[in-house]
Amino acid sequence: MMEKICVSVQHVTKQFGKHIVLRNLDLNIKEGEVFGLLGPSGAGKTTLVKELSGLDIPTSGTNIVLNQRMPDLKIINRIGYMAQSDALYEDLSAKENLQFFSNLYGIKGKRQQERIQEVMQLVDLTDHLYKLVSDYSGGMMRRLSLAIALLHEPELLILDEPTVGIDPVLRKRIWDAFFHLNKKGTTIIVTTHVMDEAEKCDRLGLMRDGSIIAVGTPQELKQRTRTASIEEAFLAYGGEGI
Repeated sequence: MMEKICVSVQHVTKQFGKHIVLRNLDLNIKEGEVFGLLGPSGAGKTTLVKELSGLDIPTSGTNIVLNQRMPDLKIINRIGYMAQSDALYEDLSAKENLQFFSNLYGIKGKRQQERIQEVMQLVDLTDHLYKLVSDYSGGMMRRLSLAIALLHEPELLILDEPTVGIDPVLRKRIWDAFFHLNKKGTTIIVTTHVMDEAEKCDRLGLMRDGSIIAVGTPQELKQRTRTASIEEAFLAYGGEGI
């Protein structure tokens, strides 16, 4: 049985003036996998996932997502995107934030109430539904941002360093939520520079200076470089310390 391609990055370059952020990238991400983009700050991870989410366009090349060339407004509702910074209204409660974004996705009435309860349960924030977001901790804001990204049950979930600044216990809860979604068929793309998170991915794309220097499962990358850890494999491929 042939594996379906969910995302295809084809000869993508992104340039701001003379500064090249992405360099002729080629990458295929399969439907139903957890794919990690691993690299230090400035490697181009955020720029790439913004393009895949339809929030930016390449200078040259093509991004195909869910069989559509991006950006494409018709498939935005099939994608969930969680940015590095939390785009929340802090003067509103969590429930009011969820209602606002539900309305944007066209989720209304009884279905809206059901989805709010489901996503808040998934990120373990049910007891804080009516709390003002300004009273949330940083970790709670990250989990609320994830809940918002999940409201419309996206086929593809794109997460830009979703656990940055989160303590290990909360990080585990968030990854448990990712695995739960993945088992239900959601394709997940996650950027990270955390090694234990990289190990959790089905496959990894190692990025440095706007280029993808290697792709493979964590085990394959270690075997090819005869190293014992992903960090050592990254260095062996010519990456810098993360």
